[in-house]
Amino acid sequence: MSDHTPSLQTSASPYQPQRHWQSQMLPVRNMQYHLRSWEPEQLNPDLPVLVLAHGWMDVAASWQFVVDAFSQAFVQGRRIVAHDWRGFGLSRPAAPCDSYYFTDYLADLDMLLEQLSPDAPVDLVGHSMGGNVSCWYAGARAARIRRFVNLEGFGMPETPAKQAPKRLSQWMDELREQRAGGMALAPYASVEAVADRLQKTNHRLPRDKALWLAHHWAAPDAQGRWHILGDASHKVVNPYVYRADEAIACLAAITAPTLSVEASDDSLGGWYKGRYTLEQYHDRLKHIPRCEVAVVQDAGHMLHHDQPEDVARLIENFCGA
Repeated sequence: MSDHTPSLQTSASPYQPQRHWQSQMLPVRNMQYHLRSWEPEQLNPDLPVLVLAHGWMDVAASWQFVVDAFSQAFVQGRRIVAHDWRGFGLSRPAAPCDSYYFTDYLADLDMLLEQLSPDAPVDLVGHSMGGNVSCWYAGARAARIRRFVNLEGFGMPETPAKQAPKRLSQWMDELREQRAGGMALAPYASVEAVADRLQKTNHRLPRDKALWLAHHWAAPDAQGRWHILGDASHKVVNPYVYRADEAIACLAAITAPTLSVEASDDSLGGWYKGRYTLEQYHDRLKHIPRCEVAVVQDAGHMLHHDQPEDVARLIENFCGA
């Protein structure tokens, strides 16, 4: 989407973060991964690292509002980190990429945690796509996770195997379209226009937070046009059909206490129109040996933006135990 018109909203000052972050790059699988970390004045080595994994077409900065809402008692001595997944934010593959694969995120996360906490399990929080990746990882590398919080990482509806030929054909067609530039993300005329886009997607997002996030979600080019920091190749369909039995097997292998957090708006129902429901998702959760469910009121899919204080309290109460 492109918006070349001036912002219709009056100018406002961007949000002022309460907790300072540090930015660094870490080597991960022949590329450099961008890491945003909130470091304590004095590290308590007995506290697990808290790792925050963002969702699709999002960035690590998206967690700032929740980090600011954490109590001082919770952050005291605790290292908190968030990464830009490959192809998002500042984590750019060394060579152009025309398609991204789910399993790459698993391997990336594994090598990140190897550097962030080589000798101790971490507390892992994932949102949306980051929650889905974290579900599979928490099953595949169960010993690496102490506690797991999944924010609206619902997985997907089962895809019948008979749809595999059609899906593969669609994938190859979209690769051609991407190569021809047909999936390029249109620029925005200004950072205010980027903030407008964020607020159009999420009507609960306050203007000051939209303006602050716009500076981290997008960046200007030499002509002053703003571009989303997300590779257009992410729009290419996954070539593999979604196997619910594989997802459930990973859920069943999770040993960490798990908290599944949903927003009151039922974004799942809005996306799939009955093809995949909260009831079906809850049936999958029953396979996790130790799992609780919580609901954040007056919130949509971006619940960590809508109600950061409520999300922060849930994470604190669960991971602080």
